[in-house]
Amino acid sequence: MLTVETRHAIHPDHAKQMDTDTLRSNFLAGGLFAPGEIRLVYTHYDRFVLGGAVPNGAPLTLGKVEETKTDTFLERREMGIVNIGETGTVSADGTSYTLAKGEVLYLGKGTGDVTFDGAGRFYITSAPAHESFPNRLITMDECEKVAMGAAETSNKRTIKMFIHPKVMESCQLILGYTSLEDGSVWNTIPSHIHDRRMEAYLYWGMDEESRVLHLMGEPTETRHLFMSNEEAAISPPWSIHSGAGIGEYTFIWAMAGDNVDYTDMDFIQPKDMK
Repeated sequence: MLTVETRHAIHPDHAKQMDTDTLRSNFLAGGLFAPGEIRLVYTHYDRFVLGGAVPNGAPLTLGKVEETKTDTFLERREMGIVNIGETGTVSADGTSYTLAKGEVLYLGKGTGDVTFDGAGRFYITSAPAHESFPNRLITMDECEKVAMGAAETSNKRTIKMFIHPKVMESCQLILGYTSLEDGSVWNTIPSHIHDRRMEAYLYWGMDEESRVLHLMGEPTETRHLFMSNEEAAISPPWSIHSGAGIGEYTFIWAMAGDNVDYTDMDFIQPKDMK
């Protein structure tokens, strides 16, 4: 079963007037992981798509998606898949890839139908592509790891880069994830914006009762979303994206836009935020 929800782009002046329910309906994507289903959210931020696939004992195939108006979903797109569940398989272009928990699969433009199987819970990200790059499974040993932050500022964390210029070449999709160490709660501090690309955060690895306070909005007009495990925040180019969580958590960041320079961002210090 395939379902697709469309999210339109929001101007920052409009976002200032939104109440909590309206903010959540525009910028929070929940319920992405349903047993036996593929659920996608098609956003009008750089035509970025995010979603989940949960085979639940029977294979699920992602082929034609009406919203893209192409014969197959990846005819003019590239895709990054993160397995956030137990070991599963993804088959594409006649090759089957086995993904352990936390591993990432890149599928290039023109790959064709994609089939999900096994015990995995697959997080799907996709962006339009003008060039085709080879499909590739990126393991934990192959990703680029960067330690950042400190226990004293409650933001000691490890960044793992998978679909990234330091690891491999892609068209415009960039993807990795960040894990907080014990006792640290703040992610992406100091915060930043990058007007040349959008971003999406998927929070995972959280207890059922835990929450992340995800900050968004313009630096001087901040808003917030309380988010639970396996929910995603859609972050427009004009918005900050930071958060503080209860207990252990990881967030997957994925970006699409004008360039693939991970350091292309404008930092906002906490003293300058409102």
